[in-house]
Amino acid sequence: MTSIQLKTPSVLAFERKLDPSDALFYSSKWENQEPTTWEPVMVRTKTICENISHHKSGKLVDQSNSAKLVINTSKPNQKTVDVAMLPADSDTLRVSFTLRVLGGVGVPSACNNSDYRQALAQVIEQYRSDVGFGELARRYAMNLANGRFLWRNRLTAEKVEVDVYRLERGERTAAWNFDAFDFPLRHFSADSDSLEQLAEVIQSGLEGDTHVLLEIVAHARMGRGQEVFPSQELILDQGDAMGRKSRTLYQIDGAAALHSQKIGNALRTIDDWYPDKEVDGLGPIPVQAYGAATSKRRAYRQPKQKMDFYSLLDQWVLEGQAPDVDQQHFVMASLIRGGVFGATNKD
Repeated sequence: MTSIQLKTPSVLAFERKLDPSDALFYSSKWENQEPTTWEPVMVRTKTICENISHHKSGKLVDQSNSAKLVINTSKPNQKTVDVAMLPADSDTLRVSFTLRVLGGVGVPSACNNSDYRQALAQVIEQYRSDVGFGELARRYAMNLANGRFLWRNRLTAEKVEVDVYRLERGERTAAWNFDAFDFPLRHFSADSDSLEQLAEVIQSGLEGDTHVLLEIVAHARMGRGQEVFPSQELILDQGDAMGRKSRTLYQIDGAAALHSQKIGNALRTIDDWYPDKEVDGLGPIPVQAYGAATSKRRAYRQPKQKMDFYSLLDQWVLEGQAPDVDQQHFVMASLIRGGVFGATNKD
């Protein structure tokens, strides 16, 4: 299938095939399901006096053979932070976004080696005919159904429901409803008719048979006036320390929101095919070339194990040796994620 002179191109890039929008935050009461009753959750700023760690600021003073702990409270640790809270009369967070599913998986957006492009096309076709995109589509569907994209908001919610709609010409043509807590975060064995139907729609989009656009609306019952958690902005240069915020939240026209990148990270958290996954009991991790898991500060797909994306792709395309099915899923999920994978990016 491949030539012995075949090499990874220096220019090789793929566009992402799961393309979410930013997610907007709204608030109302659980029993109010009409969209007109929902108001944006606004981001506001407040100044807090943070507790001082005693082990840092306290000191022991010897007084008449007894030790006395003296705490320095003359300089309070004052901070200015962004917060997002539900109103006092609202107990439910509504999070909504759209997701575009695109075809053409594995077709490079840039490639400066025509022989490699042809060999890669044969690999993609082999996967599509022998394995298919069903398993990947089902896992993406599961991460919609279980509300993983809510992140911390899911962990603090009493109840979470997720509605997924298919949009065609601006109209909702199909709908699926999920109780998020019926679908686990740590494995993909849960099953339902609605989940299978949604997975079939996502699969059709990945295979390029039809254009797929989904609208996702999640309702999380948090409690009246409770804090909710949009994305936090990374601001490296904040200028003068006076008046500087220690936490800046993402907002759109003043309303709290989640970055599209954060949603995408949740949707691609499907890799439980990495080596030694039982060691840390971590569960699935986001699809990433070297299996990086920030929560553990380690990479689970080390190049020395030949289980990283580059090694598996080279084995498959350059050497004509297909990895086992689980690792084929990982390679295809990496291409669906998209990115720049030229030879100069391996090092």
